[in-house]
Amino acid sequence: MVDEQQGIFNVFFREKPALMLLGLRNAKSGVYASSLAKSIDCTYSHVVKILQEMQRAGLVNFEKQGRLKLLTLTKNGNDIASHIENIKTLL
Repeated sequence: MVDEQQGIFNVFFREKPALMLLGLRNAKSGVYASSLAKSIDCTYSHVVKILQEMQRAGLVNFEKQGRLKLLTLTKNGNDIASHIENIKTLL
C-alpha cells in the first residue's frame, strides 16, 4: 500500500498530470483523452497512461459513449484538482 501511495504521489507532482486534472476540472462539457492531450500539449499515449493510474487511484472515471470514452473526475479527483489550483494561484 505504501508503494502505491508513493506512486500516485509522484504522478501529481509533475506538470502534465496536474494540468490534466485542472483541465478536467475546468471543462465546460465532456472531455476525451485526445482533446485533453491536445490541450496540454502531450501525446495521447502518455495521457492515457496517466489517466489509467488516476483511475486506479479513484480520481478519474471513464464513461463509454459509443466508441469514445468520456472522462470525469470523481469527488476525490475534483478535491485534489481544487487544491492544485489553489497552490497554482499561490505561486
